[in-house]
Amino acid sequence: MSNTETDAAALLCGALVEDDRPTGAPRVDVLSAREVPLGGPRAMRVRRTLPQRERTLIGAWCFADHFGPHQVAASGGMNMPPHPHTGLQTVSWLFSGEVEHRDTLGTHALIRPGQMNLMTGGHGIAHSEVSTPNTTVIHGVQLWVTLPEEHRNADRDFQHFVPEIARVDGAEIRVFLGSLAGSTSPVRTFTPLLGAEIVIGPHVTLTLAVDAAFEHGLLVDSGDIRLIDTVLRPAELGYVPRGADTLTMVNETEAPARTILLGGPPFGEEIVMWWNFIGRSHEDIVKAREDWEASSDRFGVIEDFPGGRLPAPALPNAVITPRRNPPAR
Repeated sequence: MSNTETDAAALLCGALVEDDRPTGAPRVDVLSAREVPLGGPRAMRVRRTLPQRERTLIGAWCFADHFGPHQVAASGGMNMPPHPHTGLQTVSWLFSGEVEHRDTLGTHALIRPGQMNLMTGGHGIAHSEVSTPNTTVIHGVQLWVTLPEEHRNADRDFQHFVPEIARVDGAEIRVFLGSLAGSTSPVRTFTPLLGAEIVIGPHVTLTLAVDAAFEHGLLVDSGDIRLIDTVLRPAELGYVPRGADTLTMVNETEAPARTILLGGPPFGEEIVMWWNFIGRSHEDIVKAREDWEASSDRFGVIEDFPGGRLPAPALPNAVITPRRNPPAR
């Protein structure tokens, strides 16, 4: 997934502020999404909940786009030409539809509902994502994970994983990263992470044991979910600081409700994020952009993509300034 905003904000995401609330008294902050088009006037629109002013990171999760359900005939579907990434991993997860992935490792893979593609673009990688001709409805999430300093120039990599379904107390859980409800993903990450789809039956109350060292974010795709003591509507993300060792979710609707649960320990490094690049300084971003625009070997080439590359937007005429998570309340 590319951030195709032509006026992409330059962010210095600060190390997280410690939360001093006592264990056993978790709060839930509700984060609303903003709509962003992926391309031109007919482009598919996505709902972006990370990053934003209220929160820039949840663990190492630094970017969350939630899209659909979109009728491909009306929206044009997903059509992302080759574009670059540095300093991060991309995570693709679909609820419906099918997307073709190509990258400069030579990977050519399809992703379907209930499957995960994870791509590592440490020092530099490029990929394309296009919904297939037989896709009528496209619906899912695209997520980014920032890499820690010691691994931010990691080699390119691609992993595909199909998790088993764990059925727990009226819910179906697919763990694509980390561990939850007795399921563990074998997929490699560079910091401890949790990523799972949770479908909760009508009027079901689900309580899950979680790692108290993690902060968590629950993104609601469908239904109204009461997370601890706060109701989350579709497209909202509920943030819970670290310290909670259980999370209770109640589906308050007459139909199954679908959510994505993200988690990880607070990420203690400052990162600079602009367009599709993550670095540690403004100069890192300038260099990555120059390399992409110059067709540097840093990102490689997708030989068999039928079209051109996505050009980088112009850099802002300013030095990056900090944008930090809010202080503890």
